[in-house]
Amino acid sequence: MKKAVLCLMLFTVLLAYIHGCQTHHKVETVHKVEVAPMHITIDVNVRVDRALDDFFADLDKTEEKIQPSAK
Repeated sequence: MKKAVLCLMLFTVLLAYIHGCQTHHKVETVHKVEVAPMHITIDVNVRVDRALDDFFADLDKTEEKIQPSAK
């Protein structure tokens, strides 16, 4: 029984050794990667328009309150 276990262990080690010796590793050269420039256009007109409306809203309200005096 001990001989069978010992033979099985040796066979496993031998099989692992043979399998490990047959591996091949191929390393490819690194290719140059070209990065093209990006052009991004962002439309901010709506934000600026809203900001100006909010900024000048107080002036528009005071203009409505001011009435020219009639003489």
